[in-house]
Amino acid sequence: MKNIHSQNFKIGILGGGQLGRMTLQEGYNLNLHIDILDPSPNAPCKNLANNFVVGDFKNYDDVYAFGKDKDVVSIEFEDVNSDALAQLEKDGVKVFPQPHILKIIQDKGLQKQFYADHDLPTSKFELIQGKEDISNTSLNFPVFQKLRTSGYDGYGVQQIDSKEDLDKAFDKPSVIEEGVDLEKELSVVIARNENGEIKHFPLVELEFNPKANMVEFLFSPANVSDTIAQRAYELATNLIEKLEMVGLLAVELFLNKEGEILINEIAPRAHNSGHQSIEGNYTSQFAQHLRAILNLPLGNTEIKVPSVMLNLLGEEGANGTAHYEGFHQILEEKGVYPHLYGKEQVKPFRKMGHITILDEDLEQAKSKARKIKTIVKVTSK
Repeated sequence: MKNIHSQNFKIGILGGGQLGRMTLQEGYNLNLHIDILDPSPNAPCKNLANNFVVGDFKNYDDVYAFGKDKDVVSIEFEDVNSDALAQLEKDGVKVFPQPHILKIIQDKGLQKQFYADHDLPTSKFELIQGKEDISNTSLNFPVFQKLRTSGYDGYGVQQIDSKEDLDKAFDKPSVIEEGVDLEKELSVVIARNENGEIKHFPLVELEFNPKANMVEFLFSPANVSDTIAQRAYELATNLIEKLEMVGLLAVELFLNKEGEILINEIAPRAHNSGHQSIEGNYTSQFAQHLRAILNLPLGNTEIKVPSVMLNLLGEEGANGTAHYEGFHQILEEKGVYPHLYGKEQVKPFRKMGHITILDEDLEQAKSKARKIKTIVKVTSK
């Protein structure tokens, strides 16, 4: 077997955004050779990868050409050409997550059907071809319509309050889900290597921006009972075992008012709900992803210090060259760690970075994070 630390061992990642960037930063610590494929010549990974290739990760030929000389290929974004990955796998390249699993996760309809077929708890749902099908639903309103493919970060998701509300629905193949009487939204990131070793990160709690439908704050650890946390870990373990997936899996969960845990969605990669692990845990999710796809021993995921993550989103009305306000002020604070993603252009609610706040007292960290949110702004010049 090749030495994974040599320049002859090549890892390829499809996607050059912030997740790839933070993976590369961990890869340097292990002296790994990592190439990146991304359609944007100005992607956040452009100056960090061993080789940065401009190409379309949705295009069969681009993906195949990029991956054919690699030892291992992985992703930082799941909306990629899984057929090309399947051919690379047939040709002997190790591809993680495995392409057949990626096909399930790329389609939210197949995702939900997988849960139903394997007795994994999830909200009630129906698969529809277009918005008129919502008129005939047996689900209780409100329902949430999700495009089966290409939706992410709140895009491709719509709340439908009644059958009279169809004018704003998507007229494309979708999943519609019955609304959940929510207590909290939670997430657990879990990893599995080829040897079958599995480790999960401690459960985190998410707070969403109501306008953007995106995570604004993350709290680690989640404020739930040990019983609920244990149930979440068992569910995530059961899921990754049934998928037989190798790599990192983020499992987004609903906790309803009755104390039930339901799977919302999954992402087969590093995820926004694991960013706090860079400073807050002994092993970061990005290091764990690399360990998993290289079949290395998985790292210790315990919390070092309670933490809060604040997503830095573009301000409403911001369009143009990114301008960051308030950083000088927050850098004077103890336990504050900003991460900027290297995106030159800002748009409203675009993820531009995140800030992790550490404190032995989680409530103090929350208070500091809410204060920081009023200070730091990403605007346009």
